Amino acid sequence: MSSPMTRIRIANACDTCKQRKVKCDGNLPCRYCSSRQGSVTCRFSPAGRRRVRKSHLPSPESSAPSSVRPDASSDLPPPPVIGSSRTPCESDVPRHSDVSAEEEADVPREARLLCDSTGKLTFVGDCAPLSLYQTVRQIVASRVDPNAFTPRTSRVSMLENVSSDPSLPGNNEEPYVDTADVHRLVSIFISVTSGLVDFFEKTQLEDNISVWASQKEGPRDAVSAVNYLVLAIGSQSLDEGSAARYFQYAKTLALSCLGGDLGTETVQAFALITLYMLRACQINGAFLLFGIAARAAYSIGLHRTEVNSRFGPELHIQRDRLWKSLRVLDLFLSISMGRPPSMSDVDCTVPCGDVDADGKEKFNLLNASVQILSITEDIVLQVYSRRKISLQLTEGISCQLRDWSRKWLYQLKRTVDKVPREENRPDAIGACQVMSCYYYAVMLVARPFLMYELCKRLPENTASIDPPSSNSDNSGRTRLANACVDAASLMAESVLGLVDRQLWDGRMPLIVSWLFASSLVLGVGLLGGFGRILEKYARMSIAALEYFAKTDAHAMQYTLIAKSLLSSALEYLRSRDINERLRIAESSSQLFGLIPKEHPRQDDASTNVSEPTLASDPQDTNLLHNSLAHESLTSPFHDIDPLLLSLGCSIDSNSGSFSNKDQQDQADQVFGALNLFPLLDGNGHIDLAHYF
Repeated sequence: MSSPMTRIRIANACDTCKQRKVKCDGNLPCRYCSSRQGSVTCRFSPAGRRRVRKSHLPSPESSAPSSVRPDASSDLPPPPVIGSSRTPCESDVPRHSDVSAEEEADVPREARLLCDSTGKLTFVGDCAPLSLYQTVRQIVASRVDPNAFTPRTSRVSMLENVSSDPSLPGNNEEPYVDTADVHRLVSIFISVTSGLVDFFEKTQLEDNISVWASQKEGPRDAVSAVNYLVLAIGSQSLDEGSAARYFQYAKTLALSCLGGDLGTETVQAFALITLYMLRACQINGAFLLFGIAARAAYSIGLHRTEVNSRFGPELHIQRDRLWKSLRVLDLFLSISMGRPPSMSDVDCTVPCGDVDADGKEKFNLLNASVQILSITEDIVLQVYSRRKISLQLTEGISCQLRDWSRKWLYQLKRTVDKVPREENRPDAIGACQVMSCYYYAVMLVARPFLMYELCKRLPENTASIDPPSSNSDNSGRTRLANACVDAASLMAESVLGLVDRQLWDGRMPLIVSWLFASSLVLGVGLLGGFGRILEKYARMSIAALEYFAKTDAHAMQYTLIAKSLLSSALEYLRSRDINERLRIAESSSQLFGLIPKEHPRQDDASTNVSEPTLASDPQDTNLLHNSLAHESLTSPFHDIDPLLLSLGCSIDSNSGSFSNKDQQDQADQVFGALNLFPLLDGNGHIDLAHYF
């Protein structure tokens, strides 16, 4: 007979409870999933055997050398042992793996320290678009073109703009608000925040601010701070001076109210401060000040819907929406910078969806946004905390993405494609922001497989400048790499569609961040031979970035990077095509004797030639001989007439030689060794000289 204190152990917990590290009752669906998101996300993966690799041998399929695990990851605490890739329990005894090496891909450890605007080092984690850029830059510089990215695209700070707020005169003076501007500024605010946050009843917001602005003297409280911040965000792209004055006064007011009673207005104020700073390209400051909003939300119990319900039906809905809005902001900050989130849904009971009378989920941009970003958080935890990712793991994630797509994607695309009118502009912008989050989630989970394919297809030495392998390869890794490229193409197309319809505001930090990642994916996809059509989509992403670059400093930087990558990819493909054409022509030209096998020496050009030549004019003959003599030093195919096979190589009319660089010298400069883990060498010591 067992003791009543005996603990009942569950043989296998569901995937969500494992990830959240909460107790699972073993039912399907379990109690935790039922209370949060229903039975859709409750899945039980088969328990696999623990895999142990040889500590002294690298993986045979590894595209990069084994590296030390960094001392900080995107979303997990540091490992117990710092500076070593081995744990005490590892042994040298080889064991069989449950997962084939052909079904795996390395997850590059891409965490880095970058400089902010003042030269201070700032951490950027593995899943951040900036970390992807640094890895792409190293691959391109080592395997394609060492001069691909100029100092303009790598030395300028890409993290933080210097704030001019402290130098504003009269920061403690209450700014004047013209009631005639309220309608326009509130409309812009609703548009640019659609799909990100939903703090207010939109039909009442304009009236409330108009009444507040008409009062000659009002209280200096958190409500005033919120109203000023709404106007500041609305005027950010119209009048930066007025926006800065509204913002600075509101921030001072919000900070002064922290000593009093906390309420939803305090949470709203610091969330809006975060939004303003994101739009002003001050992402580090936004990350820090958002922590106040998160802690204030926990302090008033916004994460528990049973607490929110005590305030009546209307406030219940508003408080639930406020919590979900904070989750969206938090996850965007976390994922875009590769840092741990400030909030968690482990103890949260606020539902992520609303159902109608028929039991079907209502279409709601905020719900769709928080759900896709929660899936993206799972991707960061399950993929970027590992050294390898398997097809089995991606299948579980892809199920969640497919479920989300079936539920939301069609309605979102239909909303984006509606005829543009002033009243549906916020819906179109919000739907496109949510769709972009979905496309980025797909790119994020498939990115390790794309980098694997890129390293496999690009040559490491000058002896193998062959075209990439055929895309007919239908392996799991190749399909996932193609999915990454396709998601980037779809994002570029949808964002540029709204640019052409002039619906975007000039400052859209979420769109700019995800669009930058898509431009990198499209550039390396073109470089890796995933189709020349990707040039079209790469130019789409650049055109969209150029639109935002008019007012967004980050977008301006990203545009330079995307253009440089596209230029390097096109030049590489052109050189590869020329080499391939020369190889083909060597054999095909012998069919009809198009090109003679032997040529007279340059000093015998005046003598009679026993074999026929294609040049009839003596001047052309000398030019041909000089060109062939030059080619004999650089190419094994010196008996091929370059005049017939010129695919972009111009010939200098004065010297009679090719104007481009010697192919062998150029190849010696271009191709080098690849190291995907520059910051992990030297037992975790970080060498930043390469990036300055």
